[in-house]
Amino acid sequence: MNKETIIKDMTEAVKKVKDTNPMAGSITNSVTINLVANTQIATGGSAAMVYLPDEGEFLAKAGGATYINMGTLLPIYEETLPRTVEALKDAQKPWVLDPVAIGIGQFRTDMLKLFKDYKPTIIKGNASEVIALAGLWELEGGTGESQVRGVDSTNQVDEAKAAAVSLAQWTGGAVIVSGATDLVTDGSVVAESTGGSHFLGKITGGGCALGGAAAVYLTSSSPFIAALTAVSAFNVSGQRAEEKVDAPASFQTEFLNELYKASPEDIAANPFEVKGVN
Repeated sequence: MNKETIIKDMTEAVKKVKDTNPMAGSITNSVTINLVANTQIATGGSAAMVYLPDEGEFLAKAGGATYINMGTLLPIYEETLPRTVEALKDAQKPWVLDPVAIGIGQFRTDMLKLFKDYKPTIIKGNASEVIALAGLWELEGGTGESQVRGVDSTNQVDEAKAAAVSLAQWTGGAVIVSGATDLVTDGSVVAESTGGSHFLGKITGGGCALGGAAAVYLTSSSPFIAALTAVSAFNVSGQRAEEKVDAPASFQTEFLNELYKASPEDIAANPFEVKGVN
C-alpha cells in the first residue's frame, strides 16, 4: 500500500460521500449527539440517531454503516446493542465502535466483551481506551486494567500502537488512535496523521464526532481508507478553524464550517506518513 494509492483512494472516498449523501446511523453518546450528527452532515453524509432496539436493527439494515458509541449508556441498551450488532452481522454491514470510558462499569465491560466476536470494522478510541480494549479481548498490547480517566486518556498514542495493531489484525478492519498525532492501522501498515487543533480537546464530543465521520466514510471505502480519511478531514478542518478563532465555542462552529468546505483534494493532501507495523 503506497502513499500515492492511499491519497487517490481517500480523494475518491470523499467525492463519493459528497455525491451520494450516504446514511450512517448512530447509537451514540447523549452528551455529544448533536455534534456527531452535525459532523456527519458536514462531511456530506446523512445522520440518524436512535436508541431503541428495533430502531437499531432497522438502521443496521438500512444504513451504509453504523456508529456505536459507548458513552452515556441507558438500561435499554442491554437489549439494543446486542440486537443491533446481530443485525449488522446478518446484513454484513460495516460498523464503527467507540469504546468510550471502558472499564468504569460492569455493564459497559460486558457489552464490550460481547463485541469481540462481532468484530467491529473500525475501532476508534484514545490511547488508553485502545489499550484497555485489547486487554479486555486478551490481545497483544493490551492491559488487564483500564487507565482511562473518565473519558480521557492517560496514555500517549505511541504507547497504544501494539494494541491497535493486534485489534486490527483480530477484526480484519482498522483502528484509529486519536491524539496530538493520530495513528491509523489495518494491522499491516500504520499511518500517522498530523494537523488538527488543541481546541478539539476543549469541546465536548470531538472524539465522538470523529467516530461518526469514520462511519460516513466507511459507507464508501475500505476500513483503512475510511479511518484515515476521517482523521485527515478532522486534521485539516481543525487546523483551518483554529486560524480563525481564539476560543473553543467559536472553534466548534468554524470547525463544522471548514469540514463542510473541505474538498476531497484538501482532505487527501493533509500530511501523513505510512510505516510498517514493526
